Amino acid sequence: MSHVVIIGCGVVGAAIAYQLSQVKGLKITVCDRQPPAQASTGAALGVLMGVISQKIKGKAWQMRQTSIQHYETLIPELEALTGRKIPFNRQGILMLLFDSSLEGMSAWEKLVKIRHSQGWNLEIWDTAKLQNICPQIDCEKITGAVYSPQDRQLDPTALTLALVEAAQQSGVTFKFGVTVLDAPTSRPEFCDCLETTEGKIAADWFVIAAGLGSTPLTAKLNQIIDIRPVLGQALQMRVGHLLGNPDFQPAITGNDVHIVPVGGGDYWVGATVEFPSNGDQIPPNQQLLESIREQAIAFCPELATATILRTWSGLRPRPEGRPAPVIGKLPGFSNVLLATGHYRNGVLLAPATAYAIREMIISQGIGR
Repeated sequence: MSHVVIIGCGVVGAAIAYQLSQVKGLKITVCDRQPPAQASTGAALGVLMGVISQKIKGKAWQMRQTSIQHYETLIPELEALTGRKIPFNRQGILMLLFDSSLEGMSAWEKLVKIRHSQGWNLEIWDTAKLQNICPQIDCEKITGAVYSPQDRQLDPTALTLALVEAAQQSGVTFKFGVTVLDAPTSRPEFCDCLETTEGKIAADWFVIAAGLGSTPLTAKLNQIIDIRPVLGQALQMRVGHLLGNPDFQPAITGNDVHIVPVGGGDYWVGATVEFPSNGDQIPPNQQLLESIREQAIAFCPELATATILRTWSGLRPRPEGRPAPVIGKLPGFSNVLLATGHYRNGVLLAPATAYAIREMIISQGIGR
């Protein structure tokens, strides 16, 4: 049997573990210094902007398409296996528009045509249609909307915990509270084992899916993959009733502000994008969070009376000087794979990332 060790158990690491658990001839161990779904996964809003994204070709679009398709079967599959409920909003994403210029509208019309040719639906709504279908939206700056019925939103923590449980059922070993101390190499291009706080772990393959923790890990192998933190803050607001039409509760986004229904008249609102000013320290900026809340109220005035139940923040892993995510072999190593640096799209791209890692391992032959 080939032994695969995955370092990191956010949504990406958990998705890889579950995907690999379906492959015969693999022994799989997942290590994380924290419990699952901490770090960026636990802070994410789970808005899956695939069809409505501006990516139309190449790997960036292909990964989005693969993931959106895969989630349709993955969520019910995990719920059946684990008995867990994974909140999964199938009512689409509604993007508010603020540009009535011909160039702005023609860009969206072009995207609608491209998506139709790719087998996906997008609809452009004028303000009358928007007002009719979503009466809670009331802002004179809004010039229309784009509705993406096939995009989704889900609860990233619930998803990750279900992936872990389903992988455990298939024999995957999870070691939480285990920190990697070193990665000694006794031969060129090959990592033999990890030295951890729980002793040595030898394996045939190592998959680094540790987000911001990937940089110090790759430094131990003298191949630094530079991933920097970008802070995001969000809040949970209680209106006490469903906004607009109770039978139509899509995730709403405008100017990068998301209003996400999470049931029972509660809404997640976020998220800020905050870069480090000196070193890697990013203290959460309360004014930025307040400006997100104010923008959400400007779109949807009923939110002004909502109670703030909680606020939270998390650090997103953003690769420095290269596009996100970083998926592939660690330079100089034949058996160390990278699945990291997803920045703001970890939840969206987790299924496609897991497929990519599985293909890399299978193509090299299982029993190496």
